[in-house]
Amino acid sequence: MGKEQKAVCVIAWPAGHSRSPLIHNYWIKQHKLDAEYRREAVPPDKFAEFVTHLHEHGYIGANITVPHKEPALKLSEPDERARAVGAANALWYKDGRLRSTNTDVEGFLANLDAVTPGWDRGLSTAVVLGAGGGARAVVYALVTREVGRIYVINRTKEKAQALRNKFGSAVQVAGWDETTGLLGDAGLLVNTTTLGMVGQPPLDFNLRCPASMVVVDIVYAPLVTGLLASARARGLRSADGLGMLLHQAVRGFELWFGIRPEVTPELRALVEADLLKKT
Repeated sequence: MGKEQKAVCVIAWPAGHSRSPLIHNYWIKQHKLDAEYRREAVPPDKFAEFVTHLHEHGYIGANITVPHKEPALKLSEPDERARAVGAANALWYKDGRLRSTNTDVEGFLANLDAVTPGWDRGLSTAVVLGAGGGARAVVYALVTREVGRIYVINRTKEKAQALRNKFGSAVQVAGWDETTGLLGDAGLLVNTTTLGMVGQPPLDFNLRCPASMVVVDIVYAPLVTGLLASARARGLRSADGLGMLLHQAVRGFELWFGIRPEVTPELRALVEADLLKKT
């Protein structure tokens, strides 16, 4: 190992579940870089110290995941995207200063563009389930694509209202019981809740919707959630959480190494096999 080797890490608590090392080390090997991507399990009370001394810990950048995305925003210089979403998931140095962004936004959009091309053409109404960090990234992404009406459905309406306050009048707040009715006019349905995730209750409602509607689930464990299975059984186009995970990794890699990597079928198969092994 030479002194010049570049190191990047994912900072999480716990960190064992992260697939980021698998993705980034695949690209590092593919591009023959003298670099390494590691996991760092850092508890919340040690996070500020670790991030403010990231360079001294030997890192040129980092990914940030649960539960550190919001603190990371405050400890760095966020771009407009990270500020809008209220969370940072990628850190890098520029001009000696620690910068941050949120790559979930482009991960969501790039995945849809890749697997359901034309999904936003004439899209006037979208329905987003949930109002947490994932929903904020999705709603911001949809606002940038100029979707006219974005219904945010959450069990606590106050959290959904907070998204309307942040992103403006395109965002409409609706109750969980209104979901089926709203799907009648929707061109896109996105689940950002943990419902349907391994160990969580299923997401259960009637998919009465136009045949042209696109269904997205940002959950990637299991690979095929109940919502996606239901959409596919009805012949609807869909995009999964693994695709978003892979596409959100592209921007970080480019910021750290100056190379824009590609999301290939081989990479997807590698991560799929790992997910199937562990879930």
